[in-house]
Amino acid sequence: MAEGDAVRVRGLRKRYGDVMAVDGLDLDIRAGEVFGILGPNGAGKSTTVEILQGHRSRDEGEVTVLGADPATADRAWKAQVGIVWQDESAVSELTVGETVRHFARYYPCPRDPAEVIALVGLEAKAGSRVKALSGGQRRRLDVALGVISDPRLLLLDEPTTGFDPVARRQFWELIRSLADEGTTIILTTHYLEEAEALADRLAVITAGKVVAEGAPGTLAGRADARTTVHWTGPDGISHAEETDTPTRVVTELARRFDGEIPGLRVTQPTLEDVYLRLIGQEAPR
Repeated sequence: MAEGDAVRVRGLRKRYGDVMAVDGLDLDIRAGEVFGILGPNGAGKSTTVEILQGHRSRDEGEVTVLGADPATADRAWKAQVGIVWQDESAVSELTVGETVRHFARYYPCPRDPAEVIALVGLEAKAGSRVKALSGGQRRRLDVALGVISDPRLLLLDEPTTGFDPVARRQFWELIRSLADEGTTIILTTHYLEEAEALADRLAVITAGKVVAEGAPGTLAGRADARTTVHWTGPDGISHAEETDTPTRVVTELARRFDGEIPGLRVTQPTLEDVYLRLIGQEAPR
C-alpha cells in the first residue's frame, strides 16, 4: 500500500453462479477522505463494500484495508471498521440510550455513548424507544452504532435512501462532521447530488468494473467539457450552441439582441450528465 492509503484493491472478483458481480476491480482510497462509489443497481457496489468490511469472501484479487486483509483480520481490526447498512440494525423496543450503550459493550475501546448520541443529534431522544423515532432519526441511530467503536473507516451503503430533502441535508452535515474528525468514509449512493456534496473523489462502477475515477468536478473530463449556451430566438424557438468560448458567444448574442438575451442559460455538463454517459445511458434533453 502507498503511504497514507486506507484501502487498496487490485483485481477484485466475485461471482454468484453465472453472474460476475465484481470483475477485476481496482481501488485506492486515501486515509481521511470521503470516497463515493456510484453505479446502477447490480453494478457490484454493495458486494465490494461487503468484501472491504470482511462480511463477504472474494474469489480473486488482493484487498488491504487499514493494513490488513479483511478476510483474515482479527477482532481488533474489525473494531476499527464501522458500517451502516441499508437495513436498520437497532432493536425497536429499546431506547436510543440503551441501544448505543449495548452496542458499545461489543468493542474494546468504544467512544462514550453519550458523546456519540450527541454527535448524531439524538440527545433529546436518548430516552425514546427506537420504534418511536422518525425515519431520519433511526438512520442517525444507525450511524451512532456504526461509529460507537471509534472506527478509522466508516462504510455507508445507500445511507439516505427514503429520506426527505430536509432529513438528507441534516444527514450530510453529520457525515461532514465525521469527516472533519479524520474518519475515512466510503459512501455508496444513487443520489448524484449527495455524491457531489460529500465526496472528495468518486469511482463509477458498471458491470463490476471501475469505468471512471476522480474528483466530482473533474470526473471523466467534466471540467474540460464544452459549455452550452442556450437562448430563445425572436421566433420563440429555443437554440443551443456548444462552445469552448462561451463569453464570445454571449457577447455576440447581446450585440444581436441589443441588450438582454431572452432565455439565456450557460451550462456545463452536470455530474448526472457524466454519470449517465459512463454507464451507457443518454441524458434526458
